[in-house]
Amino acid sequence: MTIVDDGAAGGRTKPDGAGHSPAAAATPRPWIRRNDYTALEVPPLGGWEPALSVSVVIPAHGHQDKLDLVLAALAAQSYPSRLMETVVVDDGSAPPLRLPEVCPENTRLITSGEGGWGSAHAVNCGVAAGEGDVVLRLDADMLAHREHVESQMRWHHLADYLAVLGHKLFVPFTPGEPDPESVHTAVSQGRAAELFDPGSAEKHWIERIIDSTDGLTTADHKAYRVFIGASGSLHRGLFDEAGGLAGELVLGGDSEFAYRVAQTGAVFVPDLETSSWHLGRTQMQTRREAGTRYRHPFVAARVPDFENRRKQGPRQWAVPYADVVVDVSAASLEEAETTLAPLLSGSAPDIRAFLVGPWSELGEERRLPLEEELLDLRLIRETFRGDSRVSFVEEAPERDAAVPFRLHMPAGCRPTHRAVERITRVADKHAAGLVRLTAPGVAAHGPQALRLERTAAFARARRLGAGQEGLDAAVDRLYGLHWIGGAGILGEEEEPPHDWGRRLRAAEEAAEAQRARADRLERRLRWLSRGLPRRLAERLAR
Repeated sequence: MTIVDDGAAGGRTKPDGAGHSPAAAATPRPWIRRNDYTALEVPPLGGWEPALSVSVVIPAHGHQDKLDLVLAALAAQSYPSRLMETVVVDDGSAPPLRLPEVCPENTRLITSGEGGWGSAHAVNCGVAAGEGDVVLRLDADMLAHREHVESQMRWHHLADYLAVLGHKLFVPFTPGEPDPESVHTAVSQGRAAELFDPGSAEKHWIERIIDSTDGLTTADHKAYRVFIGASGSLHRGLFDEAGGLAGELVLGGDSEFAYRVAQTGAVFVPDLETSSWHLGRTQMQTRREAGTRYRHPFVAARVPDFENRRKQGPRQWAVPYADVVVDVSAASLEEAETTLAPLLSGSAPDIRAFLVGPWSELGEERRLPLEEELLDLRLIRETFRGDSRVSFVEEAPERDAAVPFRLHMPAGCRPTHRAVERITRVADKHAAGLVRLTAPGVAAHGPQALRLERTAAFARARRLGAGQEGLDAAVDRLYGLHWIGGAGILGEEEEPPHDWGRRLRAAEEAAEAQRARADRLERRLRWLSRGLPRRLAERLAR
């Protein structure tokens, strides 16, 4: 059915509550494996009946001229105005921003208020003020084509855990060219592509990732990297589950938010059937070095698989790479040390260790020190209480959604110093949601099994209704289960972890020897070729 917009002012149907309208509650939850969304049958533009409402949130600071064009384009969208509201958030502009004559129905202008400043804070304020089932963030310099909102909204009617990215092209901008009325007319007539010269347009770097991964369908766990700024949408419930943007990040907040969205088990979809014009270049395009220098410390502290984090040497970070759970209830001090010492001094130091045991039973009353019943538990606590990464808990804590992995390891097994690094690398190589280990002396099943769980995979399985009993099977279906042996994970270290310098020097010496040998062979070949009889040389040439 073709989209019909009655155009009645004030005729918007408000949902029963944020993210809880009947349409939102009825959104299906199909099982999507990893990031392959091709099983979803998206309807053609203009040939379907929408039901979900959307809040278009526009954080803005200054540049009234650009905002006027953005709102003029939004006023001509194909998505029904009764299901669409626009919330412009003025983030401390001087002079204050205003709503122009040409703007969408159901448009409000609010201020970001106290408690913070910057784009991330402004988006949070706009989402809180909105009422739509879906949140579509649009920057205040994005002139959207007629079907831009509709095209993204099609996906959200098919599943409620999608993060949809809108397409854009960067073009030079001259104030007053074009004017808002011309923009509204062109967008209304489906001629937005004619407003600027495509030859002057510049693509965004994320398109290289999208193209190289078949539209993200074959992307790995870092598919979230493309869900940054400008234009993107997700269900309000998913926005809330991820925790909204980190308001304290005045730059780089969208990258960090995208990571947390991925941790909820979201699927990332690039919507390429329509586009938008980005009016002018971004700060990262005009001041890339300074922008990168500023963002890296903030993002690296919060995103464990941030590409530059491992290059900065062993250290602890605000968000660890893995949580390790070890049940030491019945373990001896020696067993606990055998397991924990290599982990805490290993090649992946940004971990947390949760030692599970009946710690509350360790009283301070008079006792025979060498004969008390919980002697080993007391010794374990004293041995590891000085390490800030170690926590003593009565039971395994709730999963921290920000931490990408949880490793369950039985007390008494001997991990190598590179165990965490290697087992997580296996998980990423095979895009597995669960990695299990089979090795002599280690249980393959049950509470004493060694297993690595990917947070995003288990989050998606629970979202789709998997109970505790069927959780592993659901993760296997959604992401995959991968079995490994103990080589490189358990047992004696193959080589000292501190021996990297010697190994590097040896590799460099071997490479230099190979280069020298190649040079000698090349010189000998030239000498031989000069000394060959002419007839033999001709025969060899033939």
